[in-house]
Amino acid sequence: MRTLLKIIGIIILLIAVYAVIAVLFFSKDYHYEKSITINAPKEKVWTYVGSLKGYNAWDPFSKADKNIVITYSGDGDKIGDSYHWKGDKNVGEGEQTITGIVPNEKMTTKLHFIQPFEGDAKATFVVAPEGNTTKVTWMIDNELNAMMKIMKPMMNGNMDKMFGQGLEDLKKLSEK
Repeated sequence: MRTLLKIIGIIILLIAVYAVIAVLFFSKDYHYEKSITINAPKEKVWTYVGSLKGYNAWDPFSKADKNIVITYSGDGDKIGDSYHWKGDKNVGEGEQTITGIVPNEKMTTKLHFIQPFEGDAKATFVVAPEGNTTKVTWMIDNELNAMMKIMKPMMNGNMDKMFGQGLEDLKKLSEK
């Protein structure tokens, strides 16, 4: 029993040390990106990347709730166009607004999260030809609070899974 208590105490101490190191030394700036190569011309891929309505055809986050409610403002392909989503506890609530667009090349958006936590992030989609294929890079940047710094390794794993799933769905749609 004494040995078990020592092991539990050491585990708790290690977790506390990790949390202190994460809060004090991990950068507050968070950047994650993932790319995929698609066997389709960039103009075809752009139809799914260069508009919010096209994006929602492959977006893995909104697919997590079958009853999600999405409301668009604008056509979804011009600066200032946006969409608002409201879903269950897994999806939350927020808004995504186009802040920059270079047709067939790049779109940037501002993500404003309302639920389950308040926050902002910047998403960027870059489409570039590579020979007879198209490379799509999906990026997200935001600022981490102390709790999110502690959770950064789990965030990276979740982002890798979700971005991978989304980009694979984009590939399937674009290669039809």
